[in-house]
Amino acid sequence: MSNKESVQAPVDHDAGQASRQWWHTSIIDMKPGSIRYHGYAIQDLIGNIGFAQMAWLMLRGELPSERQGKLLEAALMAAVDHGPQAPSIAIARMAATCGVGLNNAMASAVNVLGDVHGGAGEQAVELYQDVAARIDAGASQDEAVRAGLDAFIDLHGKFVSGFGHRFHHLDPRAPRLLQLVDEAAAAGAVSGRYAVIARAIEAELAARKGKGIPMNIDGATAVIYAELGFPAPLARGLFCLSRSVGILAHAWEQTNQGGRNKGPIPRQYIPVYDGHPPRDVPQE
Repeated sequence: MSNKESVQAPVDHDAGQASRQWWHTSIIDMKPGSIRYHGYAIQDLIGNIGFAQMAWLMLRGELPSERQGKLLEAALMAAVDHGPQAPSIAIARMAATCGVGLNNAMASAVNVLGDVHGGAGEQAVELYQDVAARIDAGASQDEAVRAGLDAFIDLHGKFVSGFGHRFHHLDPRAPRLLQLVDEAAAAGAVSGRYAVIARAIEAELAARKGKGIPMNIDGATAVIYAELGFPAPLARGLFCLSRSVGILAHAWEQTNQGGRNKGPIPRQYIPVYDGHPPRDVPQE
């Protein structure tokens, strides 16, 4: 062995530890030949838990009970799609006609899921939790609902997230989801507290408006996420996860249908121009 070969560079243990800590995580422990999520080996999870249970494990660090997992799965399933009239779905289809790949079409669509389109569930969870906090502070349920609604309207305006729907007088998804919450509460899997609060808000809105403003899909899924203990911001994240399934399906369908550069309306319909009347460019 030559002197050159026998000389080894010193191992910088501090640098190695700094590198390992750079992306430290409690979610996954991955090393050659081994993948564990929150301690569970991937080979033991495969075939034994479903996608919703896996999402719960990734976000919460523990596996849900069977009923909790089914309730989360129902919420995720119920919101996958609402047709091309929904901006996110329309954008996915338009993007697909622009020659981009599925990932680009999906990213374009997910990027418009904001406070107005896609954020209602998060806002509804915040409303329910605000009402619950007021009750915990000593207010009666009626007082808490009225005060919570007033505060929400002051902050967000007259549209109360999770109630009313521009297409459906009664959103067919909401009653079924609430039925599942009631069944889970009866079985002791959830408390049922947020379902009570949401229904009280629905009743207060009807009294204020003089007509029914039924709970919609966002209000019902928000009940589920609140009952299951998910923080409000995750209600939006979970909606994005759910709607991504519909976005993918529509992007794929449009890709196979073909079409080039399809805009939001047929080309024979010209948008109204309400700017300055025709005029000549000033001459020097």
